[in-house]
Amino acid sequence: MDFFQKTIRLPAFPRGFHLITDDLLREVPEIARFSAGMCQVFIRHTSAGLTVNENADATVRTDFATFFDKTVPENDPDYLHTYEGPDDMPAHLKSSLTGHSVLLPIQNGRFALGTWQGVYLCEFRNDGGRRQLVVSVWGS
Repeated sequence: MDFFQKTIRLPAFPRGFHLITDDLLREVPEIARFSAGMCQVFIRHTSAGLTVNENADATVRTDFATFFDKTVPENDPDYLHTYEGPDDMPAHLKSSLTGHSVLLPIQNGRFALGTWQGVYLCEFRNDGGRRQLVVSVWGS
């Protein structure tokens, strides 16, 4: 079994849900050398998350944002952690809901995702900046 790990930096994205499947394949071309295996993608930040979901209809992204903003609103007077602005604590809570990593199967040098699936960077800050991802791949 082979193992490979790489840290990549994504460009800064605005708040929202951004498909990064192609970015991962472009930044980690080593995935192509695995005929069968697994890929873990981990985000090194506490105010953004990762998820796998619908990749075709852009209204899904809008609905994601609506749900998260309704579920975890900004300017809640009960939040104590407000040092970095009104979007900071909600971003931490939202990232805990999505999670900080995804595990993807690899078949024939590609992600074995369903037809309508893609990997999303969930940016919960208004100005989160560039995000670092640690990508670990193992298999044969």
